[in-house]
Amino acid sequence: MLDNLPRGTIVIEDIEVGMMRYLQKVVTDRDIEMFAEVSTDHNPVHLDDDYARDTIFEGRIAHGMLTAGLISAVIGEQLPGHGTVYMGQTLKFLAPVRPGDMVRAEVEVTGIDIAKRRVQLDCRCLVNGKKVLVGEATVLAPSRKFD
Repeated sequence: MLDNLPRGTIVIEDIEVGMMRYLQKVVTDRDIEMFAEVSTDHNPVHLDDDYARDTIFEGRIAHGMLTAGLISAVIGEQLPGHGTVYMGQTLKFLAPVRPGDMVRAEVEVTGIDIAKRRVQLDCRCLVNGKKVLVGEATVLAPSRKFD
């Protein structure tokens, strides 16, 4: 038995299809600036109001991968939680996220392979109830048993 799993981690043996977890976060100018710094993506559509006004977005938008990172946070912190290993992720960006938007990132279990410790997850991000990002993830979940 693994006694060192952090509180809140859900092990493969306890995961069920249909389980869902989420987080909500307001995307701030500071978040966008920090993401640009860390990722080295300084595209002016994210950082320059004057430039972004003249684009198809008609204003600044958050990096798509910043929004996708919220899905990673739900997976790594809640479902399954600490000890989870990402194996793959698909993403489709449906609408922009703007500074000041409240993003709700949701992850829902759609499949489980206990023998391989793999979990399939439906992933989505919403702003005001509208999907802005959808995708699927496959993760390796922590287990109570040693391999």
